[in-house]
Amino acid sequence: MKTVRVQYFALLREQRGLSQETLSTAAPDAAALYAELRARHGFTLPPERLRAAVNGEFAAWPAPLKDGDEIVFIPPVAGG
Repeated sequence: MKTVRVQYFALLREQRGLSQETLSTAAPDAAALYAELRARHGFTLPPERLRAAVNGEFAAWPAPLKDGDEIVFIPPVAGG
């Protein structure tokens, strides 16, 4: 198990009701973590509509997570 901090923006923040949380997970990578969170919180966005960032840098979904990492799942943003 590792402890990670997850930040939520836009629709994910609305669906979770929080902007960030710290949690323990056995997820080996961002893809598995998002799948875990999606099942737990009922997120409606599929992973192919999101980008993942780990410790402030965009990361590939299979990039390994380490204890203490900060993960941000970035949903599409409407602009104008």
